[in-house]
Amino acid sequence: MNLYEIFETMMIVCFGISWPFNVIKSLKTRSAKGKSILFLSFILLGYVAGITSKFLNRDYLEHFSERWYVLTAYIINFVVVLTDFLLYFRNRKLDKLREEGKLSD
Repeated sequence: MNLYEIFETMMIVCFGISWPFNVIKSLKTRSAKGKSILFLSFILLGYVAGITSKFLNRDYLEHFSERWYVLTAYIINFVVVLTDFLLYFRNRKLDKLREEGKLSD
């Protein structure tokens, strides 16, 4: 177990703790107001870069059976942020329908 990968995983988990709350809020409010698609896009890009770095790191791949938790943390966070990203578009459509009077709360 590498100490730097344990700390990297801790960082990813700490960043990722808030995302499920954002997804729940997006589901409950059914609104994209206050969300930034640019912000979500950069977060997704960051997670893609982190995941890619693991696949490009030969030492990491050679010891994957001992270090799987790092990549797993990246992938879980990516999936949760991707969910919020997709909900943004659904909620933006619902906001537009409400503005047009075609949908009530």
